[in-house]
Amino acid sequence: MAHVSETFDRARYPHWVTVPTRWSDNDQFGHVNNAVHYSVMDTTINNWLKAHDFDVAQGGDTINLIPETGCRYLAEISYPDAFEVGLRALSVGRSSVRWECALVRQGDGALVALATSAHVFVDAVTRRPTAVPDALRPSLEELVADD
Repeated sequence: MAHVSETFDRARYPHWVTVPTRWSDNDQFGHVNNAVHYSVMDTTINNWLKAHDFDVAQGGDTINLIPETGCRYLAEISYPDAFEVGLRALSVGRSSVRWECALVRQGDGALVALATSAHVFVDAVTRRPTAVPDALRPSLEELVADD
């Protein structure tokens, strides 16, 4: 298996944003605590969804739940550096999407972590899986990068 840093290619991530670290993100070891990585991923994904007219805060019929997350930590990052976050969809199914975020240290371009999560779209009342919204599907499919 190839080492992650040898295979990392920024072009595989169609959407990039910058997320600054905060003073309170550093833990007693002097680096950003691992829980912050999940918050950065969640913020990146939900901001992307909101920009593509899927905002669960608006009270629609469909919401998205997260049944799975994971993160592979590869390097440290500390305040006041910032994350550069690359977002892609690993797959888009009938009622779900699998996401991957590449978290890069802005100061030197090092890959800090690869974070993954899955969203299942469900009926807001019954919580049963429902189809990915038709208006959202084309934008999600544009985030699927060929490997």
